[in-house]
Amino acid sequence: MNTMFTPKIVDTLRHYSKKQFGRDVMAGLIVGIVALPLAIAFGIASGVSPEKGLYTAIIAGFIISAMGGSRVQIGGPTGAFIVIVYGIVQQYGVNGLIIATFMAGIMLIIMGIARLGAVIKFIPHPLIIGFTSGIALLIFSTQVKDFLGLQMNQVPPDFIDKWISYFNHITTVNWESFLIAGGTVFIIQAWPYITHKIPGSLIAILVSTAVVQWLHLPAETIGSRFGSIPSTLPMPVIPHLDFATIKQLIQPAFTIALLGGIESLLSAVVSDGMIGGNHKSNMELIAQGTGNIFSAIFGGIPATGAIARTATNVKNGGRTPVAGMIHAVTLLLIMLFVGKWAALIPMATLAGILVVVAYNMSEWESFRSVLKGPGSDVAILLTTFILTVLVDLTVAIEIGMVLAAFLFMRNMIKSSDVNILVKDNMEAGTGADKEAVDLYDIPTGVEVFEITGPLFFGAAYKFKDAIRFIEKTPAVLIIRMRYVPIIDATGIRTIEEVHKEIKHRGTKLILSEVHSEKVMEELQHARLLFSIGKANVTNTLEAAIERSRQILADYSK
Repeated sequence: MNTMFTPKIVDTLRHYSKKQFGRDVMAGLIVGIVALPLAIAFGIASGVSPEKGLYTAIIAGFIISAMGGSRVQIGGPTGAFIVIVYGIVQQYGVNGLIIATFMAGIMLIIMGIARLGAVIKFIPHPLIIGFTSGIALLIFSTQVKDFLGLQMNQVPPDFIDKWISYFNHITTVNWESFLIAGGTVFIIQAWPYITHKIPGSLIAILVSTAVVQWLHLPAETIGSRFGSIPSTLPMPVIPHLDFATIKQLIQPAFTIALLGGIESLLSAVVSDGMIGGNHKSNMELIAQGTGNIFSAIFGGIPATGAIARTATNVKNGGRTPVAGMIHAVTLLLIMLFVGKWAALIPMATLAGILVVVAYNMSEWESFRSVLKGPGSDVAILLTTFILTVLVDLTVAIEIGMVLAAFLFMRNMIKSSDVNILVKDNMEAGTGADKEAVDLYDIPTGVEVFEITGPLFFGAAYKFKDAIRFIEKTPAVLIIRMRYVPIIDATGIRTIEEVHKEIKHRGTKLILSEVHSEKVMEELQHARLLFSIGKANVTNTLEAAIERSRQILADYSK
């Protein structure tokens, strides 16, 4: 059996103990309490009813822990999805969201089976910071209405229009709502100084709800906006899929899958650092996919790895997937027995909680740090951030990745070079290079070129241009490739074209010092070595020079 696709719970239960079970239960209970207000808040902020956030945390949370490739990952709805889910709901409705989530789950499973887990982790850091900070700003902007209690019938979806509308309605501030939201933020920030055992968000909910009910404050609650919260799980319904639906929802589904894959694996990497573990990225993707499929079947929203809840799990002693499963069971029991009381929670309280979430997501310190770095990183960061805020997350990631690829290619091109090596070459005459060309007796009629760096499509033109600078056609052209780590199809094609061109002029080509096994394999596969001739491929410059003397001797006969 391939251990890559074995859930982490199988590995951990082999050496499980009663002591660790006790720790996992305690961690699971605490994380469940922490997740309760977040699940409700994320559901509401995403444009759906509050119970859908709970369904997601319960169903997807349990499956992600049971099947996942991480020991301590906690799955559920997260702040990163708020903006995406809200946009999908506005455009396609709740049913469209459920179908897109179902499709995203299938995509994530395919990614895991295709072993793309390692690939997803290679997304540039500035891009991640850019869209994370952008999402944080968008989350904050969605909570201004409830935070201030503004009397608005509808909030515009676009960022700029949203803020214009806020300023136009600023005179309608409900001061009771503002004080509740401000008090919520204060309690959440101050409570850790008292204890870390009980989450500040839960205390804020209990205090604010009690104050609103006791003083009969005119503050909007979950119940007044959405009605009562169900105390049972819904019956599972498999979404109907047809070609037209798939075509319509393929892009939002891919966005959910991509963001879910990125965030879950980032969370897994962070948790690895906290416990000294090693997650199975492909198994984690499969678990995330399965969790999202079942979340959709039970009417939930997208789920992924939640970094903050995962960190809470670790800090409270959770070390196996059992803790994550206990967290899901805890949420289920709360929903079954005390869920009806959740309707009394003020909307301003949830807004305060989400403002804190947005602040923690903003990663402003990392944002500032990247701004002080190389210009290419700054360009990726700001481009992704601005596009996330003003256009769309999918567009931001796509353009950010394209920009990162182009900037990377530019740096690779800069690192690649082609030089004519002669006796008076300054680089060769430094004495630092023990294989410098000035240490050898180069026969008349022989030119030596050296390629340094990757010979790929972005740098191949340098090689062709350098060949054109040869003033007098040599009898032999030696190309040193000792510092060429990789070569692509364009690089091979360029060498082929140069070989044909100089062969037509009567010049022999010698490849010297192809030290990279990968490069040698590519040259062999393209049958370029056969075309050049085995005798004209040497391991050292000395052997190449000796071969050039033989060729010159043959010409003189």
